[in-house]
Amino acid sequence: MVTLLDSRLRPRHPEKANNPDTPLLRKPEWIRVKAPGSQAYHDTLKIVRDSKLVTVCEEAGCPNIGECWSKKHATFMIMGDTCTRACAFCNVRTGRPGPLDLDEPRRVADAVARMELSHAVITSVDRDDLDDGGAGHFVRVIRLIRERSPATTIEVLTPDFLRKDGALERVVEAKPDVFNHNLETVPSLYLSIRPGARYFHSLRLLQRVKELDPTMFTKSGIMVGLGETREEVLQVMDDMRSADIDFITIGQYLQPTRKHAAIARFITPEEFKAYESVACSKGFLMAAASPLTRSSHHAGEDFARLRAARLAKA
Repeated sequence: MVTLLDSRLRPRHPEKANNPDTPLLRKPEWIRVKAPGSQAYHDTLKIVRDSKLVTVCEEAGCPNIGECWSKKHATFMIMGDTCTRACAFCNVRTGRPGPLDLDEPRRVADAVARMELSHAVITSVDRDDLDDGGAGHFVRVIRLIRERSPATTIEVLTPDFLRKDGALERVVEAKPDVFNHNLETVPSLYLSIRPGARYFHSLRLLQRVKELDPTMFTKSGIMVGLGETREEVLQVMDDMRSADIDFITIGQYLQPTRKHAAIARFITPEEFKAYESVACSKGFLMAAASPLTRSSHHAGEDFARLRAARLAKA
């Protein structure tokens, strides 16, 4: 597998090279974060490098990397650093991936143990080139983490497994504690923002998880600031509740480069707070909405609150 360090020597987005430039808006004060630099951050970086693993924290340019890595929390991105999709919002490389690294699940499990994670979040690139979309690789990672760190809870953030019959069932059967799949945006923006995906397929995927295992927590998230309306966001919430999704995350879209989709506007903290309040009123067990909210941000703490909310509701 190409290492993260080596991968940065190549153009990240050759498929976007001819895209017209879009404007980069100046970030408001509530978006800005401190540069990482604590000793714990560097300890986490060393474990990631020593293990020859990829993290979505780095690949997606997450603004929370300093905070999370300073707590020795990292979200591992399995199956390489190259995605078969070309979403307009995403900073992960697009292209033809190499073969699966069969030793990667062991290295992920070892890194989880070294970091002493109480809650591990595992995501991946889209692998439309694989017959099972990478489901079997997810299963191996889950099983090896269970063997090495039986007390660690596991959250998976999976691709949509579009046209991959049986893939979802394999991952659910491996019993992750949380099954996360992001809808990313409202249906009207899918063609321009997430052209390789289908909104109602993603929604149905999460609904199917609950049908297969009603005890499994489900989670999904969207970005705002791409041009969606408030009414569209509220409709997505209703769609998620119809699919019995437990936890919603809503965060500000941040434009990686001029070749990516432009930011329509920055949503204010007050608007995010209102979204969170509405989501709670609609029956989600958990809702997190803020400019810097991301799927795996505070995932361990949120999982503990999810369990407590379910017990309180029972």
